[in-house]
This record gives sequence, structure tokens and C-alpha cells, in this order.
Amino acid sequence: MNLSTTIRGERFTFADLRAVFARASEEKSGDRLAGIAAASERERVAAKIVLSELTLGEIVANPLIDPDGDEVSRLIVDSLDDDAFETIRAMTVGEFRDWLLDDATTGETIAGVRAGITPEVAAATARLMGNKDLVLAASKIRVVTRCRNTMGGRGVFGVRVQPNHPRDDLGGILLSAADGLLLGCGDAVIGVNPAAESVEVVGAILRALDRLIETLEIPTQACCLAHITTQLGAMDRGAPVDLLFQSIAGTQAANASFGIDLALLREGHERVLEHHRRRDVAWAGEQAMYFETGQGSALSAGAHHGVDQLTLEARAYGVARAFDPFLVNSVVGFIGPEYLYDERQIIRAGLEDHFLGKLLGLPMGVDVCYTNHAAADQNSADNLLLLLAAAGCNYVMGVPCADDVMLNYQSTSYHDALAVRRLFGLRPAPEFAAWLEARELPTGGPPMIEDGPARRRMLEQIAPVLERAEAEGIA
Repeated sequence: MNLSTTIRGERFTFADLRAVFARASEEKSGDRLAGIAAASERERVAAKIVLSELTLGEIVANPLIDPDGDEVSRLIVDSLDDDAFETIRAMTVGEFRDWLLDDATTGETIAGVRAGITPEVAAATARLMGNKDLVLAASKIRVVTRCRNTMGGRGVFGVRVQPNHPRDDLGGILLSAADGLLLGCGDAVIGVNPAAESVEVVGAILRALDRLIETLEIPTQACCLAHITTQLGAMDRGAPVDLLFQSIAGTQAANASFGIDLALLREGHERVLEHHRRRDVAWAGEQAMYFETGQGSALSAGAHHGVDQLTLEARAYGVARAFDPFLVNSVVGFIGPEYLYDERQIIRAGLEDHFLGKLLGLPMGVDVCYTNHAAADQNSADNLLLLLAAAGCNYVMGVPCADDVMLNYQSTSYHDALAVRRLFGLRPAPEFAAWLEARELPTGGPPMIEDGPARRRMLEQIAPVLERAEAEGIA
């Protein structure tokens, strides 16, 4: 395996494959913080040249993290489909990139070799692509999932309604969710991040969201984004769990920092599927998991093993696809400027994450977001939002006024999603679109007037749900 190249008389030699990957990455403050980034643009170009000439077989034969000491690496090795890999093994990374971008290579063609693409191969390929390439390649790929509705089809642009509340007030959560529904959002999931991590709080939120969905007969799903063990505890006490959530990362040690391992994820997956069968719901299927990821999580946990954050993000997707999830999303700018410094790095990472996930067969969404101390603003968020829509992103977040008052970060609003649908001629999930149309609510285009008859009808319908929430409280 040749890890050297010469550029205009200057010789560049890289110590190992990890060094090639790290130096070939686009500039990321997290990689610089870890001390593994390219020292110059010339070194970055040299690393890209070396990487482009390596075969996919050489990358797979040289794991970046030893499978004997890391269960994520072991999962990646054991899940590789040898027959599918054999069809692309001899390609160089450069050739594989060109094959993905070739007009003759369709989404169906890519799906045919997907089981032979490892996260490291996907990550290597992303490094050789410009932003436009990442958009173009991802736009070919559709990953369709089904729960109460069908997400990911061509022409579908979904939205997670994120009605967080700083005190977990059930009335506030439900009113915020209703606001999103009135603006045509919520087909991906109505997903609440609880302010308090307790079985009681999570159970109360799940029951309230379930009553909202049942009362309005909404073809969508609910989720409370607490730790997996807290959700399972609430489920054991009778709370309805549509989607089981967990944040995941790309190394065993990083996952341990989240308080999880693969065994716990497998247990949770089995238990939520059994829960669905006991509920005897018509929509129950095999896709019942919701995962979130983000570049920099392994480094922030001191669990990166000298591997760059793009590759570690791809490895997190290797974990996710083992569980056939209904939703996955990268919370791309949430971890902060220590890992993605400014709008240029956040936009690049968002496009990388979406491409990686789609290439590996995941139903990818992106939380187009940034923290208040990052060198980014709503204009840069708009830029990434439009690029992701062009790339065929499955869904984004819908946050009131794009400002999450509980998590204290900036994201995208309900109105933003409607504007994107209008610009690109996109619609919500088909079942959800039919529900909106039956209630004279917007599926795209300009939002409805603030005090229209559809709004009044919905508020009348949910009044009993709000009254019950107020009476019950969290306890």
C-alpha cells in the first residue's frame, strides 16, 4: 500500500491510513484540535492524491481501529457482504467516486452494491468530492421507510416538529406541536427533547403526544428523545413508544460515553418491536428506531483513536444501519465551533453527513443548526437548507421561530420548510399530505393566514387534550 506522493519536488509520506484520511479531509476545527489535520493545503492535496489511488480492497483490509478492541469495528467487518464488495473491490477510491457521479450510475445501481460499501470506503470517497458532487451523488439515492406514514420517496421533503419546552410543560409542548401541524410540518415525527431526564417526565410527554395524534388522527409518529433506558422504563410503565431514540457515535468508547453499547441497542430494538406487536397497531413494522449523530462527538468524549471526525461519523452510520431505523439525522452544528468552526465547515459537514448516510442506505435527515457562539447565522443555515433540499434530504427540523428555547441553539423553522417545499416543488409524506389537504392545511407554498377556519377547527379539536394535559401535569 503506497502512502507517498511527490508534488513539484516535495515528497509527502504518511505514517498510516489514519493519517492519510485525516490529512485528506476538508478543514475542520475538530481535526485541528485533535492534532491530526493537514498542516497546509499542499499536504491536504497530497493526501487526497494518495487516497485517490488506493483501492477499496486496501482500505477494507486495513481497519483504522482494531476490530479486536472495538465492537463498532467488529460490527463493520462482520456485516460486510463479500459478494457485493467483490464487484467494487478492485476500484480505486478515485474510480469509485467517478462511478458514483457517472450519469449511467443510478440510485438503483448504487443500492445493488450498498452492502459492500463500508463506512470507511464511504468516508474516503466523500473526501474526493466537492460540495456540488456531494449534492449530485446523494440526489440519486432514495431510502424509503415506513411507520404511520411513508418517508423518503422522491419529491417528499419531511419535517420533524420539535416542540421543546424549558419546563416540559405539556400544554406548551402540545400547542407548539399544533403550531407546526398548522403549517404543514410534522410528517417525519413529533419529537420532544425533554428538559428533565426521568421516566415520569418521558412517560407523560409520550402519553400526551399519543393523545394528540389519536385525537386528530394524524398519520405521523411521536418520540421523546431521552436516553434509551429512560424510554424503555417509561414503556414498561405503559407509555406508548412509536420510535425508540438514541444518540450514537462511531467508536465503542464514544458510545460508552453515551451510556450505551451494541447489546443495549439490540435489546431496545427487540423490546420496542415486541411493544408494537402487543399494541396491535396496524402500522407496526420493523422500522422502529430513531438515531442522532454529529461530527465531533467521539473527539469530545476523548474516544476518537486518532481518527478524523468525518470517518467517525460514517462509522456511526455503520452502527445505525444494523438496526434498520425509520429516521436518522445528523445534528450537524450542535456540538459547537470547537468541532465545526464556522458556516463553511458546518455546510461542508452537513453535505458530507447526508451523502454518507444515503450511500450507506440510511433515511437521512439533517438538523441544519448552529450554536450561538459559532461563526454562523440564519443566512448560512438557509444556504445549507437549500443545498440539502437539492440533495434529496429526507427531512429537517421544524422549530418555532428557528430558535430552540430549551436546547438554546438555532435551527430551521416551520416557515423555512414550507418555503423549501415551494421552491423545489416538494411535498410532505403522501399520507400526511392527504391529511393536511382534508383539513385545508398547507402542504407547500405560502402559509395559511394566522386566524383561518382550519386553525380554529384544530384548536377546538385539541382543547380536550390540552385540558387533560393541564390537569395531569408531569406527575
